[in-house]
Amino acid sequence: MTARRLLGFVGLAVVLPALAAAQKTTYDYDKTVPFGQYRTYAFKAGTSAGDTFVDARIVAALEEQLALKGLTRTTVKPDVYVVFHMAFEKEKDISTYSMAPLYGGYGWGWGWGWGATTTDVRVREVLIGTLAVDIVDATRQQVAWRGLGTREIDTKASPAERDESIAEVVAKIMRHYPPGADDDD
Repeated sequence: MTARRLLGFVGLAVVLPALAAAQKTTYDYDKTVPFGQYRTYAFKAGTSAGDTFVDARIVAALEEQLALKGLTRTTVKPDVYVVFHMAFEKEKDISTYSMAPLYGGYGWGWGWGWGATTTDVRVREVLIGTLAVDIVDATRQQVAWRGLGTREIDTKASPAERDESIAEVVAKIMRHYPPGADDDD
């Protein structure tokens, strides 16, 4: 195998796991809200994932992150309500990989060579999940903070992998709560 091809395979081996774990998070908030005054929370119904096990994992991950933020769950007069929404969509993922002779296809590259470049194109359907977490001021009944996380869903993941994946995305979303908490990132 040529050095050039070997380098290409090594590059793919390094990049593919990173792409599979890639996730995007964003957040926004009301700048007039005194987030430091929030001490208690309760959950309110949002948009379910459609799977009771996934919903329970999201709630458990949120409880863990909110406790780290100093918030306590209550059933009586909470300062904020936590509402999560889960949405799914299918997208097409198109990937290509080209292979060429050592000296390039049709005489181009490092020198003169023979042979054609071949390109492998693969199209697959992927499931993308978006988790929205709203922190709603209980007194004003308005959203004070919203975090979003988007990630490809591994439909073949084990329950332990699902636990880890959901905990990871919730932690990444909640890293931005309260506003200013991630200034040292």
